[in-house]
Amino acid sequence: MDAANFVFPNDLHVHWSMMIALYPYITGIVAGAFIVSSLYHVFKVEALKPISRFSLLFALAFLAFATLPLLMHLGRPERNFNIMLTPNPSSAMAGFGYIYTLYGIVLLLEILFIYRPTLVRLKEQTKGLMKLLYTVLTFGSDNLSPKSRELDHKIIKFLAAIGIPMACVLHGYVGFIFGGVKANPIWATPLMPVIFLLSACVSGIAGIIFVYSFIKKVSKQPVDMACLRTCTNYLAGFFIIDFSFEMLEVFSHSYLRTWYHHSVEGLLWGPLFNSFWVWQVGMLSVIPVFLFGWLCLTKVKDSIYRIIAPLVGLLLLIQVMFMRWNVVIGGQLMSKSHRGFTEFHPEWFDREGIIAVLVLISLPLILLFILSKIFPFWLEDEKESTG
Repeated sequence: MDAANFVFPNDLHVHWSMMIALYPYITGIVAGAFIVSSLYHVFKVEALKPISRFSLLFALAFLAFATLPLLMHLGRPERNFNIMLTPNPSSAMAGFGYIYTLYGIVLLLEILFIYRPTLVRLKEQTKGLMKLLYTVLTFGSDNLSPKSRELDHKIIKFLAAIGIPMACVLHGYVGFIFGGVKANPIWATPLMPVIFLLSACVSGIAGIIFVYSFIKKVSKQPVDMACLRTCTNYLAGFFIIDFSFEMLEVFSHSYLRTWYHHSVEGLLWGPLFNSFWVWQVGMLSVIPVFLFGWLCLTKVKDSIYRIIAPLVGLLLLIQVMFMRWNVVIGGQLMSKSHRGFTEFHPEWFDREGIIAVLVLISLPLILLFILSKIFPFWLEDEKESTG
């Protein structure tokens, strides 16, 4: 090790590797996707009605695999239930287990109540195993009377309302865990939970826009332009606020000039220069800001909008992944000596390597495809919609 780059032996290795970076990324997509649905069901943004049900299924697909990165990281993953069976009230991680479970139940119930009229109709049209499945999903009830539908509406609105704070806590706590590590100056900031939560909204909405556009393109179905434009406008708003807070955190470190400032500055302009300034800030933040200005402030033709909007969504999905990398991995590159930095080179075929990450991030999309065979994404007959 270079004498000018003094690193303590305990700081040579990055212990929270790619799976820990992927974990908040997946949970963030869940929270952001749920917010898209809540904008319609709770806040009555009518333009988002075509994707309100799809966004819930999207959230459920990613929620099902939200804990898998953590289990891949653990040496003894079968012991994970101990954190809930013998909880510590002061443990944020134990609290996550309860929030995750309750949120999963709320999300699943909301989907079942929203889709109940459709599931009842499908139950009558199917036979065998699928008929049994739809019978279970409808709780064995075929009652679609106006009074029953009105009760469904009230339950859906209640579940969506309590789901919003649960989704915020689900992801805000991840930022709280990092922000509570007082020994690491790049993590220990009150802005960390806010930044994680805002970036979750960005990744979730961006994921909805990209996958929605992709499915419509592949299936050769028309895109609801009012829905796409409204969703893009919300994405622009959340991203501008998120990017502002990310830059405010960097500027506050620079302005305060505390005792650890030289270490943070050396990290951002040293090992993280390319991943932070070139990619996260330059290519994947500044460029989308200008594209949003073009899309939101000018009259862009529908044919062009259908191409640029999902492209911006893809850029922001990558941007949030870089943000997670720079926080989780980058925060561990700084030695406690404050006189040097370590290095991290991901492997391809390791248990937490690049291939494992690519496989894991594809699993929610595979589950989403399976869910599409049970729950129709788009309902042509609006009378069948409960929303």
